Amino acid sequence: MALLQISEPGESTVPHQRRLAVGIDLGTTHSLVAAVRSSQADVLPDTQDRRLTPSVVRYRSDGSVVVGWEALEQIAQDPKNTIASVKRLMGRGHDDAVRQRTPYQLAVHESGQAGQVRIQTVAGAVTPVEVSAEILRQLRRQAEQTLGDELVGAVITVPAYFDDAQRQATKDAAQLAGINVLRLINEPTAAALAYGLESGAEGLYAVYDLGGGTFDISILRLTKGVFEVVSTGGDAELGGDDFDERLADHWMEQWQIDRSRLSQAEWRRLVGLARQMKEALCLQPTPDQLIKERYALDDSSDSQTKVFAASLSQASFAQLTQDLVDRSLRACEQALKDAGLQLQQIQGVVLVGGSTRLVNVRQAVAQFFRQQPLANINPDEVVAVGAALQANLLAGHGSGDDWLLLDVLPLSLGLETMGGLAEKVIPRNTPIPVARAQEFTTYKDGQTAMAIHVVQGERELVSQNRSLARFELRGMPAMTAGAARIRVTFQVDADGLLSVSAQETSTGVMASVQVKPSYGLTDGEIAQMLQDAYAHAKDDMQARALRERQVDLQQLLESLSQALAVDGDLLSDDERAQLDQEMQAARSVCGGQQMEALKQAMDSLTRLSEPFAARRMDRAVSLALTGQSIDQL
Repeated sequence: MALLQISEPGESTVPHQRRLAVGIDLGTTHSLVAAVRSSQADVLPDTQDRRLTPSVVRYRSDGSVVVGWEALEQIAQDPKNTIASVKRLMGRGHDDAVRQRTPYQLAVHESGQAGQVRIQTVAGAVTPVEVSAEILRQLRRQAEQTLGDELVGAVITVPAYFDDAQRQATKDAAQLAGINVLRLINEPTAAALAYGLESGAEGLYAVYDLGGGTFDISILRLTKGVFEVVSTGGDAELGGDDFDERLADHWMEQWQIDRSRLSQAEWRRLVGLARQMKEALCLQPTPDQLIKERYALDDSSDSQTKVFAASLSQASFAQLTQDLVDRSLRACEQALKDAGLQLQQIQGVVLVGGSTRLVNVRQAVAQFFRQQPLANINPDEVVAVGAALQANLLAGHGSGDDWLLLDVLPLSLGLETMGGLAEKVIPRNTPIPVARAQEFTTYKDGQTAMAIHVVQGERELVSQNRSLARFELRGMPAMTAGAARIRVTFQVDADGLLSVSAQETSTGVMASVQVKPSYGLTDGEIAQMLQDAYAHAKDDMQARALRERQVDLQQLLESLSQALAVDGDLLSDDERAQLDQEMQAARSVCGGQQMEALKQAMDSLTRLSEPFAARRMDRAVSLALTGQSIDQL
């Protein structure tokens, strides 16, 4: 009997013809996987029809690993081996990790890899990358079981404020999980993609994304299918977890319980109660309704169990968390300022993240933007849905002409120039992927090598920015200062990862570096860098102008010294003495901080050396013409 393969209308009958790709929202509190089926993006449930997977991993003594809901159930009983909110540690260093209140024990990697943090468990030490890989592996199995075939890849979302280190850590985790990363995209961008395709809206929109562990705000321009991120901002240490802990801290103060009295298991249980009551508050039809629960605490001092009453209302919760909401609104103000926009230009506000269900958050957002926010797509799922749409396109399904997606750089990229100045090659908020090139030259005669220092940040001086990488270009031909041409190219791929190359144009000598991100960053560094740049903008510009003046004067002094060594005989003794005296005076102020003194020294030395420069030019022309006829000229 012949067998016929039956397929859906319009699909190929060739086995495995359709390439399966999914979108993954790797969240701090929960993670989701979604795919496009029958032209509709939808979240893929697990075997028990649960659409959210807790981002929790438990390690057992027998070496087995439990992920998701089963791990979450054991978080209070086994906090040292049950890891939650690991996203906060992705790409972070040990020094930063120890400042966070975590129930598990941390240790530095034995090989000292840039201070990479490792988490001690009963099954051995694991890195945040390995923990995230377990979550991703669970999502991959869930997707393949639902879709009935292996995946060709996934689009994974990351917070807009994730830097190179955190993005690379996410890709490493996916690789460990056996997932081919088609693209990393920013979470707000994924949300805008979902809303743009489903609602068909155009104009300027703010995407307010308050998740479990991070807050992101993005200003996007949607025009005729083009998605452009105009500016981004946020707070890497603000999310729903902070609201839960604020409530738990309030109860402890109310009950007069010292934090040190609580074991890690008790603290987790109390925070869990806070989360449960907070979520119940979102479902209350009336704002003045009071929610009450009981909390039992085992007191080791007298071996008794004490029961405390926990209560919560919309008003009390709003008062307790007002400063947290205000932090998010300050980031919104800065994002608007970065985009050069006024509030009235924002045509809509998109809410993303489960924490945006909170009544006080929605009210604050509506009041700030002076309009009711959009929330017709499940805020827990909208990021995964947008990622699934992007994955479907990258897998070859759908038309690439339907829309264009443009993410942006969160911080400027550049390199160090003479005097410790930061020269920006790709400015902040430039859409990616992008490649930019800029030409530089040598500072000294006979220079055959150049050290290239790649930096990231908004400040004018290198010392105030973040160092990304250093490499050297060697084998350059010896030339006079300023004659060599070195073309430096910065290239940022669609995942926001950077590679830099330098080439001497006359010989083609080249060197390059793939910027392998440092895992030793402090938490909130990017946000702090931006705040510092705005706070010190005027001082930075003055410092840059001063440093440039110092470099110009120093370069003039070196050029004159070299010229005098070759053509000093062109000056009389009196002229030479006067020039030497002026050069000595210039050297005395070259390292000073007085702009006017530097300017006067530069002007005086330039004026005094002009006759000498003219005589050198005459001599060079005369030597060039010696022995040549008019016809040869």
